[in-house]
Amino acid sequence: MGRAGNDTSSALGRCLGSGKDAEVFELGKAVIKLYKAGVPKHTAFREAAALTQAYAMGLPVPWVDDVRQIGGRWGVVMDRVDGRSFAEIMGAHPAEEAVHLREMASLHRRIHACKAVHFGSLKAKLEANILRVTALSEGRQRKLLEALAGLPDGDRLCHGDFHPWNVLGPHSRPSVIDWTSASRGSPAADVCRSYVLIKPSAPDQAASYVEAYAQLAGGSLEDIFMWLPVVAAARLAEGVPDEVAGLMAMLESGSQAGTT
Repeated sequence: MGRAGNDTSSALGRCLGSGKDAEVFELGKAVIKLYKAGVPKHTAFREAAALTQAYAMGLPVPWVDDVRQIGGRWGVVMDRVDGRSFAEIMGAHPAEEAVHLREMASLHRRIHACKAVHFGSLKAKLEANILRVTALSEGRQRKLLEALAGLPDGDRLCHGDFHPWNVLGPHSRPSVIDWTSASRGSPAADVCRSYVLIKPSAPDQAASYVEAYAQLAGGSLEDIFMWLPVVAAARLAEGVPDEVAGLMAMLESGSQAGTT
């Protein structure tokens, strides 16, 4: 691991992408996912650990080489994944959407086939986030937490941020990135989370993805969408103001949101 004071900012190449909490830069033949100022040190180490464990499970993820600090920001150095995201490919070639959604579902199933012995509880994370949402009354929080308590714990590996922007490369050789939110839980909850993440920008695609997963897994849409109120409520704690109205609608409509 890189030393805490090791600043090699001059070695950074061009920025390859930017998100809410991090930017990805070229770093020689590798890349570094550099978290933005203020993101705590443990976030980088948590993602590095999750990627390392996923790699050991045989999942298609980048190889982690290092965790280091650059300019006061912590980052994860990993292999570079070539190719566009599934979101970009489907946007440019709408006729290929069904193929890519099926491949995403197959890949998601591979993740869920793994037992997540060393990961934290997804239900505990959902509970903590619901308790942080000030827009919810105490009564509403209590009902949501009661509903959450009745849902299955699960012991499967859940990605937590599985959507088309985080699957890169051709559909025949995809790689999954962004493992900061990985946890141990129910696959249905993880698929519902994907629905909640995709729906604001592509509602039809979100519904089609859930249908593709349910068909492949031999499960029911009801099993997935019974998680919708608690997953939508927990998402409210993540600072996404543009999504608040939609999340509240999903929270209110419950399982019917996935069938309309």
